[in-house]
This record gives sequence, C-alpha cells and structure tokens, in this order.
Amino acid sequence: MLIRFNKPYGVLSQFTPEGRWRGLKDHIDLPGVYVAGRLDADSEGLLLLTDDGTLQARIADPRFKMEKTYLVQVEGVVNDQALTDLCRGVTLNDGPTLPARARAVPVPTDLWPRHPPIRERQSIPTSWLELVIREGRNRQVRRMTAAVGLPTLRLIRTAVGPYNLADLAPGTWQEIPV
Repeated sequence: MLIRFNKPYGVLSQFTPEGRWRGLKDHIDLPGVYVAGRLDADSEGLLLLTDDGTLQARIADPRFKMEKTYLVQVEGVVNDQALTDLCRGVTLNDGPTLPARARAVPVPTDLWPRHPPIRERQSIPTSWLELVIREGRNRQVRRMTAAVGLPTLRLIRTAVGPYNLADLAPGTWQEIPV
C-alpha cells in the first residue's frame, strides 16, 4: 500500500504529536503504515507513507537519490546568479550539495492559504522558485536558498520521484497504485 498525503504546516512526519506540533494521527488512521521520507513541521506538501519496507527504503534511502521537487517562496527576488549557484550545488556547513535543478516560477494561483500565514515585510519583495534535489539532508532546501541570499518563507514539496501532490487538498490522503 502506498499513501500520498498533503501534509499541512504544523504537522510532524510522525504519528505522535510533540510540543506545539501535531502528529499524523490527527489526519491518518491506518495501522501499519510508515513514513517514507520526512518533511519538517514548518514545511507543507507531499508526504508518502507505506506498509512495504522495501518500497519505503527505495523512496527514502539517499542511495537511490529519488528526486524531490519543491515550490519555494523566498524573501527577495530570484536572480540568475542564485539560480546558477543552486544548479551547480552550494556549500553548506555539512559540505557541498549535489547540483540541483532550479528555476524562477510565477506566483502560484492555485495554492491553499497557509495557517498561520507567512511573515510579510512591506519593504522586501518575495518571489517563487521550483527546486529539484536528489538528496535529503536536514532542512536542505531552506539552507540552500539561504546560502544564495534568498531565505525560505514557505516550502511545499510537490513531488517525490514519480509521485506528485496533484489536486490533493491539505490534510487529506489517498491510496495510490504502486
């Protein structure tokens, strides 16, 4: 069984709540499924769960380098130099990243509102980019955009390998064919 879940902001990638963050059990009541990959509580979007250990490893294990696609709202204006740096790979405190695919995208018109909303500063513009990576380091996308001078304000994973978010509403899940 493979489940795609649109993880809302403020939900952990685990079933048990912790501190101010809610757990998956508030949204998914299925015994025997486990998260295949993680998303931070302050990130949104596609989270995959499965009851198949082999499939879980194929999705989550960095050795398989399954691509992950993110829609990222950043503080500042995405420029060619930032995109070039992201595409070449940036050096983080735990070493260089693999090259990514990055492109500026228009403001998405079909996104759900985030609760709570992101912070907005009147004097600083925001912009959006799509970032595709093949690693999964801790808070990697946020650290990559910060390294090129574009702090992340909102982070939404839209795809993991061949699996995508499509039209799944936040907080809902769907079983998909493997």
